[in-house]
Amino acid sequence: MGVKEKIEIATSGVEEVVTLDELKALLEKNKNPVVYTGYEVSGPVHIGHYYTIQKLKQMQKIGFKIKFLLADLHTWLNRKGDEEWIAEMVDYWRETAIAAGLDREKTDFVVGTDYQLKPDYIKNVLSLGLETTVNRAMRSMQEIARDIDNAMVSQMVYPLMQAYDIKSLGVDIAMGGMEQRKIHMLAREMLARQGYSFVAFHTPLLMGLTSTGKMSSSKPETNIMLHDSPEVIRKKISDAFCPAGQTQGNPVIQWTDLLVFDFLKESKREFDVKRPEKFGGNVSFASIEELGKAFESKDLHPMDLKTSVADYLVEMLEPVRKHFESNQGVLSPLEKISK
Repeated sequence: MGVKEKIEIATSGVEEVVTLDELKALLEKNKNPVVYTGYEVSGPVHIGHYYTIQKLKQMQKIGFKIKFLLADLHTWLNRKGDEEWIAEMVDYWRETAIAAGLDREKTDFVVGTDYQLKPDYIKNVLSLGLETTVNRAMRSMQEIARDIDNAMVSQMVYPLMQAYDIKSLGVDIAMGGMEQRKIHMLAREMLARQGYSFVAFHTPLLMGLTSTGKMSSSKPETNIMLHDSPEVIRKKISDAFCPAGQTQGNPVIQWTDLLVFDFLKESKREFDVKRPEKFGGNVSFASIEELGKAFESKDLHPMDLKTSVADYLVEMLEPVRKHFESNQGVLSPLEKISK
């Protein structure tokens, strides 16, 4: 596979690449670059996480080496749980990522505390702190920190660790949602002074189902958890904000584009809508542009769209549900969240 084709596959569905020229130069030198994404293990894995995991899976299939950081220490520093519960969540996140499609044998699952408490690592992180202002560290955490208006010192250490993680893990490409952008830009500046460079991939943030804002892990009605039952998935999509004729700021349209069409692309299928003849009969769409035009002209009703989207999401997440059914203990740490 040539460099051009690899770039097309790797960047499909990515909102921003910093920079595309650097990515091209990287792939011309290295056919198997290391791609990393770090996740706080702070709650249920939801559809937003699933989107980035699918990007990692696609890159893995074309030869990229995947490092999946289970960021337990970051989770603790960001005040997302106690150490015992976080340790249990590490196993849940690893198993969920595998259930979502990452190859267990080919993926390097890295636990933060396995290396982040070593003296050399700590010294290097503190050295980065000598070159970073408090204001810059705080700005980088604006989209990530819990209760940023009352930020703790631990949360200012967080971006320094994330920067050094990239160098420590030998990362060529760091991937995260757009909320990670400020940290990645800070890391690029800091590491450049040490002669280390990496490419940053930023994926779009999925809108929450109940409005035009982003989804929230603390508000289950705004997203879909990977362990949700088919009945729950259909109920959440049925209740979703989806104004007739409006594609901009419409979460169901965005999810159709980023999640469903991406899923259908693998099996070379079109988006099928099943409906009675009196409402126009069955119809298929080959692209999000085609579907969007039908929705804007009101030839496609919101409830017909929602029904099809829900069916595809149920199908998409079936392997994850089956994995949970055969490994009942995987979900046990989540029971403590609701208590």
